[in-house]
Amino acid sequence: QVLLVESVGGLVQPGGSLTLTCTCPGRIFSLYAMGWYRQAPGKQRELVAAFASNSSTKYLDSVKDRFTISRGNAKNTVILRMNSLKPEDTADYYCNRRAFPGDYWGKGILVTVSS
Repeated sequence: QVLLVESVGGLVQPGGSLTLTCTCPGRIFSLYAMGWYRQAPGKQRELVAAFASNSSTKYLDSVKDRFTISRGNAKNTVILRMNSLKPEDTADYYCNRRAFPGDYWGKGILVTVSS
């Protein structure tokens, strides 16, 4: 199901920063079930960052120390702050809410890292 809304992607130069925001309907929002995935052309979708049930966070090894997932200031939002972006970070980024029997997803937003 596609219910989540991501904003704002775009083009950024290598070494730059970008912040993605996910807005989730209040009836399904649960901070510790939220995460971000990405899918680059020709590759499988992969988990980038997520909250865990014990309030910890986990990250893809290649983005550790560069990306940060956090709760947004606005209600029912989750932020992915991306620093020191690299060309290999270029992908469609998807907000995710883990759920049973099926996860909720955003439509995806393109992030392009290029000079």
